[in-house]
Amino acid sequence: MPEKLTHCSFCAKHKDVVEKLIVGHNVAICNECVDLCSSLLANKKQSNKKTSSIDIPDPKDIKEYLDQYVVGQPEAKVVLSVAITNHYKRINSTTNTVDKSNILMIGPTGTGKTLLAKTVAEYLNVPFAVADATTLTEAGYVGDDVDSVITRLYQNADCDVERTQRGIIFLDEIDKIARKSESATVSRDVSGEGVQQALLKLVEGTKIKINPTGGRKSEATVEIDTKNILFIAGGAFVGLDKIVKNRIQGTAMGFGANLTTDISVDNETVSPDDLVKYGMIPEFIGRFSSSVSLHGLTKEQLISILTDVKHNFIEQYQWLFDQDGIKLSFEVDSLDLIAELTLKTKTGARGLHTELERILLPHMFDLPRYRNQSILKVAINTKLVNTPSTLLRENE
Repeated sequence: MPEKLTHCSFCAKHKDVVEKLIVGHNVAICNECVDLCSSLLANKKQSNKKTSSIDIPDPKDIKEYLDQYVVGQPEAKVVLSVAITNHYKRINSTTNTVDKSNILMIGPTGTGKTLLAKTVAEYLNVPFAVADATTLTEAGYVGDDVDSVITRLYQNADCDVERTQRGIIFLDEIDKIARKSESATVSRDVSGEGVQQALLKLVEGTKIKINPTGGRKSEATVEIDTKNILFIAGGAFVGLDKIVKNRIQGTAMGFGANLTTDISVDNETVSPDDLVKYGMIPEFIGRFSSSVSLHGLTKEQLISILTDVKHNFIEQYQWLFDQDGIKLSFEVDSLDLIAELTLKTKTGARGLHTELERILLPHMFDLPRYRNQSILKVAINTKLVNTPSTLLRENE
């Protein structure tokens, strides 16, 4: 016959020093341990409730945070900040009747579309993934199918389903999936209109099964609901300005025709019809109720990107040079020239990076030898911008 239990199996207290000892098969637990377990479970439930909601941000706070990292684009920052705030108001409410408001950003390359989306995700501390629309195809064709973007977000969320379902996806180069032609063609447009059709339910909100490792769909084991994932699409939409001008000016000919050509494409002039004429299907455009245009950067703004914003390019290269004990500096005239050269390339902030690589490459190649020859400072002037060269060759 088994020995009668007189002590709690968890805290080892005798039954005489506790109020109640509950005895089971070869195990016993006292009332104090039961209370402790109950409180732990209650705290766990409260913790889960906290992770299921997110503090609704103030649009002004979002914009001020964006100002630290992104130069210019005040209208885009306001539109993005308000859309983000409304999005989290919507997903925090259990009785909301507001449709999801995805965001479309239109603007030249290098104006900050990807950086805006990435910086917002960092501010909100939510998972973020970038998907290049040019690599997407309809399911069953060579390329990435649209569900792969959710898999990428899931992996960036450390495989946490709940965090994934509150993440942000940036669809880059979205203009590249425009219809190739208004007329029907013999070949199927699997990377154009077909991708737009495939993205519709994903962007609007649906439940899909993904494979955590990105394998075949038949092996999918995780279900993700995309209704609360915010989609931000961005594209240069080269040639859209001509469509807008044709609509505003008309196609009138003759002596009385309006020949105005100084019409700029902005958020107020671009209409959904313009995007449809460009090659986007109406159903896809309808999923992006918030839209904003980004403008090309000025020379002053390019210089600010070089020197003022957090993690600017100059600071990044100064850190690289500092690893070899070399101080890097730029004369004011050299910064002005770098900005002018970048403006000519029409590649925006990306062009700045390209220019700096071109200018600093000879120096970076010889950095280990600079210190050996007591060259402890590199000062970039206009001469070194126009004709990049190593200081070693100049001294020889």
